[in-house]
Amino acid sequence: MVIKMKNLRQFIAIIEKEENTYVSFCPELDIASQGDTIEEARNNLKEAIELFVEIASNNEITKRIHSEVFITQLAITVGQA
Repeated sequence: MVIKMKNLRQFIAIIEKEENTYVSFCPELDIASQGDTIEEARNNLKEAIELFVEIASNNEITKRIHSEVFITQLAITVGQA
């Protein structure tokens, strides 16, 4: 009997409110989803990522994945002095 082990991998989820919905985005795979609540947007993104990983070839996943993603904040002066 062959037992196939599954690996647990963590991905970044960026969730932003846009009008009456929440948009979720995974920058490592360039996959987006949405939902009516933050939790729904998160769960829908998780499902979209799981589906992509399940269906895509290893070559497609390797080609698409961004291994170095940096998220930071920038301070910008807005307006006139």
